Amino acid sequence: MASEKSYQAIVEKIILDGRHGPFAVASSKELGSVTFSLDQSVWEEADQPEPGMFVVLSQIRKKRAGWRAKHGRFLTPSDEQTKTPTSKEHCA
Repeated sequence: MASEKSYQAIVEKIILDGRHGPFAVASSKELGSVTFSLDQSVWEEADQPEPGMFVVLSQIRKKRAGWRAKHGRFLTPSDEQTKTPTSKEHCA
C-alpha cells in the first residue's frame, strides 16, 4: 500500500535522459534517497527543480531499486508553518 504521508527532501541531482524520461533524485532525512519523475503526471510544478531545492514528495512506494514518489512539488512557506510540534515542545 502506498504511503499518503508527505516527506520533505532536498534535490540532489536531475537526470534528463533517463530510460523512462527525466527524473530527479532527492534526499529525505526519513527515507534516504527518493526518486521522482519530472513528467507532468508526477511533478505538479511548471518549473523543474534544481539541485539544492527543497521539495515535498508523497504517494511513496518501495521498489526493488529504492523509494519512488508518485507526486512531487516545491516546498512552500505554508509547509513550514503547518509542521506539528514535537512531543518535547508539548511538554515545555
